[in-house]
Amino acid sequence: MRQAATWKHSNRMPTPIIETSNVHRSYRIGRKSIEVLRGIDLSIQPGEKIFLCGPSGAGKTTLLYTLAGLERPEQGTVSINGTDLYALGRREQARFRNANIGYVFQNYHLLPELTALENVAVPGAIAGIDRSAEAMKALARVGLADRAEHLPAELSGGEQQRVAIARAIVNEPRVLFADEPTGNLDSSNSAEIMRILLDLATEHGVTLVVVTHDQQLAKAGDRTLVIRDGAMHG
Repeated sequence: MRQAATWKHSNRMPTPIIETSNVHRSYRIGRKSIEVLRGIDLSIQPGEKIFLCGPSGAGKTTLLYTLAGLERPEQGTVSINGTDLYALGRREQARFRNANIGYVFQNYHLLPELTALENVAVPGAIAGIDRSAEAMKALARVGLADRAEHLPAELSGGEQQRVAIARAIVNEPRVLFADEPTGNLDSSNSAEIMRILLDLATEHGVTLVVVTHDQQLAKAGDRTLVIRDGAMHG
């Protein structure tokens, strides 16, 4: 994977890996419009480990999905590694996400009919590349090389989430987004999943952005950003 970032030890700050300007996002419920993001300005440096916190309904997941290219803002810009994400066409954006961004979701989103190895290889298949060897290496990184041929139903919740992490890193992304990655796990598995994510970010220079409601977990990051009433604090 990419070399670890060294921006913290330099007097010169690099170009932000993630940058937003005046991002707005709202939803309609019947005739009523609910504004979820209210002019978000954000700058994240390469290799940073960022935790997004805030009360339920504050807009944490909406912000994460907007940063990750999964929900288009109604106003404002989102740049990843200098590329204006929402200025790209649909196919260009899909290719960019596949090459530069990894996702870890609360509910794993593994394909039940595929083995762990096959699930991890899916991003390569989408790009038309055989990533079987890389998929096995990714499984080894999360300690599951011996479970490669098991179906998701044959794995515990913690193991399924580790497979999801391996899938997220198989294409060596620059940025890894995680939405409540420990939300369905007990405390022991939660600690293990966060250790894996933080170690990957530290060792390979991956920028990590995590949504969590757990203030103790958030202390492990470089910065905690709090979103409240659609606005950023901290």
